Amino acid sequence: MTLPLPAGGGELAPALQIVLFVTALVFVPAALVMMTAFTRILVVLSFVRTAVGAGQVPPTAVLVGLALFLTAFVMAPVGDAVYREAYLPYQQGTLDFPAALRTAEGPVRDFMLKETRASDLDLFLQISGRGGSVDRASVPLTALVPAFAISELKTAFEMGFVIYLPFLVIDMVVATTLMSMGMLMLPPVLVSLPFKILLFVLVDGWHLVVANLVNGF
Repeated sequence: MTLPLPAGGGELAPALQIVLFVTALVFVPAALVMMTAFTRILVVLSFVRTAVGAGQVPPTAVLVGLALFLTAFVMAPVGDAVYREAYLPYQQGTLDFPAALRTAEGPVRDFMLKETRASDLDLFLQISGRGGSVDRASVPLTALVPAFAISELKTAFEMGFVIYLPFLVIDMVVATTLMSMGMLMLPPVLVSLPFKILLFVLVDGWHLVVANLVNGF
């Protein structure tokens, strides 16, 4: 869509378009992170690394890359729906841009509503002064997006708690054993780390974590 040129010159309109485009680029990454499965996946993967206690292994870049590809896998049905229902009609000229944007919002909204807890959604509706009078299908994005984000964080922390438990048991057993042997100067973490890595490998931990993450959506 070309903006109208101002009277007296043609330089302002292209410059204004560039400014608007760059401004949109600033907000698009944040919107994609907050409106997709990325937050839950990355937080859970970070919990796994912390629970194992192997420092920066895997590196943060690896976790972020894995989270991005898993997010693309989880969000593929939503992306396909947006492409079929909004982008293709817009390219073919059967929908104008505002109508295509409203149509594209539908699959994303359905995904977020499915993963958002009712209590979190009611919280932001009450804060905005709407209370419980708003139908879930017509909830404004200003309330839906933060409700979806805190729901994802809560789910990720619940999964992180379950992930931590077996590694915590190993730490406690190792610490108790070292104390009973009088080896107080030996750090328990140094001894428990190989056992935690061995446990994680034996149970195929990455397979279990990724399977539960993907199947949870």
